[in-house]
Amino acid sequence: MMRRLHSLRRLSRNALLLAVCAGVPAAYAAEQNGKGSNNGAKAASAQNGAKASSAQKSAAPAPQGEQFVDGIAAVVDKDVITLRELRDASLRIAGELKSRGIQVPDDQTLQHQVLQRLITERVQRHEADRMGIRVDDAQVDMAIQTIAGRNKITVPQLRQEIEKSGTSWDAYRKSLRDEIRMDRLRQRAVDSTIVISDAEVDAFLKDQRRNPAFAAAPEAQQQPQAQPQAQQQPAPEQAAAPAGPMLYALAQILVRVPEGSSPEQLAALRKKAEGLLAQAKRGDDFASLAAAASDGPEALQGGVMGVRPLDGWPDLFVKAISGLQKGQVSSLIQSGNGFHIIKVMDRGSAQPAPSRTARAPAPAPAPQPAAPRPQQAQQGPVEVVQTRARHILIKTSTVMSDELARQRLEQVRQRLVSGGAKFEDMARQYSQDATAPQGGELGWLNPGETVPPFEAAMNALQPGEISQPVQSPFGWHLIQVEERRQHDASDDMARMKARQLLFERRAQPAFEDWLEQLRAQAYVDNRLEKQQKIQQNNR
Repeated sequence: MMRRLHSLRRLSRNALLLAVCAGVPAAYAAEQNGKGSNNGAKAASAQNGAKASSAQKSAAPAPQGEQFVDGIAAVVDKDVITLRELRDASLRIAGELKSRGIQVPDDQTLQHQVLQRLITERVQRHEADRMGIRVDDAQVDMAIQTIAGRNKITVPQLRQEIEKSGTSWDAYRKSLRDEIRMDRLRQRAVDSTIVISDAEVDAFLKDQRRNPAFAAAPEAQQQPQAQPQAQQQPAPEQAAAPAGPMLYALAQILVRVPEGSSPEQLAALRKKAEGLLAQAKRGDDFASLAAAASDGPEALQGGVMGVRPLDGWPDLFVKAISGLQKGQVSSLIQSGNGFHIIKVMDRGSAQPAPSRTARAPAPAPAPQPAAPRPQQAQQGPVEVVQTRARHILIKTSTVMSDELARQRLEQVRQRLVSGGAKFEDMARQYSQDATAPQGGELGWLNPGETVPPFEAAMNALQPGEISQPVQSPFGWHLIQVEERRQHDASDDMARMKARQLLFERRAQPAFEDWLEQLRAQAYVDNRLEKQQKIQQNNR
């Protein structure tokens, strides 16, 4: 289906932002960076652009257990995580936490949290290897150019900023490559499995019309959501007339309940969660609590999950934060994953920014689409150029490399351009997308509905033309443009926004479930924790 081409990524995992980019509301950014830093990046960016300085490293804790003869902290499948790797990661993350004003946990707790992250990263890396997901130098170069462009600096200036932060250029490129690869894995393994039906969109829009809160802010219904990273000046919460939907920056502490836990285990975990809630309610630093005790994937980012419109958060979270103001903490929430404690880090209305393209505004499903024009968003019909297209998708894997997939599509293209076959027949025979039975038919596409590499290649075609093989996060494509038309996209854009919000509600829980399943299927021998238990028993 057409929706499988969408790239609706969580704002908390955008690999293409820098520590020098002010991408979230100012109050939120300040809180994330220790209430005094000028660094406005999102938490995920700290992994890419900010390592500890030598002074921070000298003060950071070193892991215990160096007496292990084999020097192994954990074994993941047939791979090992060494004590040296754990020590280096602990030093770096301790420095990052300090730079953001988050209290560094004690040595053993930090080791536990960092090792859990390394195990999860290693499991995901193995899955990316299995699926044949790779990122070459040219793709890293393109990402760097995109980052530099968004920050309105040149690539050499970007390099200076990175090296000034204490990170070598090679280390930054490697970190960025890993982030892009993991993001593509998430898109293919999780995002592409989430299907939002037309009936769900209809019900959502009907529910919005019934909700008085939406009637009070018609702009929020009419205009597409502006991505927070496109904002240059945050909208004050007390503004008289919000320019867009209300955005909520949330952080969480998750106490995970493993599947099959006994009633006694469940009671113990609930007690732990209640203790953490009591600490958060009395004013203990939420980010420090999350770094020390949360089982969520964002624990070492202070629990920060990102910024979304209220409707984009899971229903459980929306109900829990109903009526909460900035800085307030929810009651305990129980879900299929465990017990959650949610903090409202910030809230404010979105500001539309001028469009960066000459085309009509596109809604937010693409990773970094053009932001909507305020005039067009607030006036009547919105005319866009729609494209009706077909495609053939070949996914990469351990047995289907990028080169082999590209060569196969080149052979298919030769048959098509020579007139020896029809595109729809080749799609039914070769395509690995859900659209294959329909001959690869994608229907009418609005600007911004597909991932940027696909859209750029499609826009370069005239009706009837067939593209060269095109690489996207989902694999390799051949694209055929059938026709184009001018279209009033007002209703389409409202539906696309609703589809995105529904997607966002499901995406994070789906990702956490997928991660848990992935780890459950992997062989993990946590030798460091075994050694720590032995030491505790011998005391």
